[in-house]
Amino acid sequence: MDRTPIPVLTVQTAPYEDQRPTGGGGLRRPTGLFESQRNYLPNFVQSLLSSVDLRDRQGCTMVVGSDGRYFSKTAIEIVVQMAAANGIGRLVIGQNGILSTPAVSCIIRKIKAAGGIILTASHSPGGPGGEFGVKFEVANGGPAPDIVSDKIYQISKTLEEYTICPDLRVDLSRLGRQEFDLENKFKPFRVEIVDSVDIYLNLLRSIFDFNAIRNLLTGPNQIKIRIDAMNGVMGPYVRRILCDELGAPANSAINCVPLEDFGGQPPDPNLTYATALLEAMRGGEYGFGAAFDADGDRYMILGQNGFFVNASDSLAIIAANLSCIPYFCQMGVRGFGRSMPTSTALDK
Repeated sequence: MDRTPIPVLTVQTAPYEDQRPTGGGGLRRPTGLFESQRNYLPNFVQSLLSSVDLRDRQGCTMVVGSDGRYFSKTAIEIVVQMAAANGIGRLVIGQNGILSTPAVSCIIRKIKAAGGIILTASHSPGGPGGEFGVKFEVANGGPAPDIVSDKIYQISKTLEEYTICPDLRVDLSRLGRQEFDLENKFKPFRVEIVDSVDIYLNLLRSIFDFNAIRNLLTGPNQIKIRIDAMNGVMGPYVRRILCDELGAPANSAINCVPLEDFGGQPPDPNLTYATALLEAMRGGEYGFGAAFDADGDRYMILGQNGFFVNASDSLAIIAANLSCIPYFCQMGVRGFGRSMPTSTALDK
């Protein structure tokens, strides 16, 4: 534990007019804007943290993760330094800063955190010429509702200062707890680096019949699968869950190393960009294929010979086979969530 108190500084700034969150508490802009505009990221992070009532913020726990895109490590450092200065008591961060959006949601609910910050621009390109973004999830693990997004935006328009501990440094590669003494703080600030996959994998074990899936992938009537992580955050999850845990051959998974620029292609799981997967599926060797976007909350499914399965049908297939999913057998189903343009497949 570092026994030297770390200074907490207040920095004067000027507000930006373009920091209205969209898409569930998220701000997505060209990466160059975050890098070149003075205090652009600190302003938004301060607005986000200030949107949490002071009584709820002091000493609370928050989760932080990223999709590994360019500028993520710099941004995580700023988020950590500002969270400490704003009275957050504990941060739980994925090893090397990597956490998928579903995993952040899972951890928030598991440890009853106050919320989570995810550094991602979803399916947008990465790299210096790409995009960067910040998303906020609230205590139920879901995206920030409009009332929270509006509060963040109103704060951002009048922001005059932010607080930060610029000398605070965290080792994102080392699993375990790190503690820091801050000036004017009675309790140490804690950071816990956790395995990016563990908690999410345990959740999946409690939902699905892993033995049945393992038999499907390894048994006498096994189905061959092809999964494309598109060099985004899902690489470690695909390797660990589908290959290590469920027995799919290692060559079932492609593009599983998270890259800052996603290999030069937008990490967008569609027929335009997931071309390597599409070509492999068209050959007829594989019976099931899937691709994920950068932060793991969107996917594309392909059947044998490249048959495209739209999201409406995949939801309907789940609804029609609830008896195969242990979680729903035990807990029942309260409803199905879908957007306005969803087809009638679910009704049928």
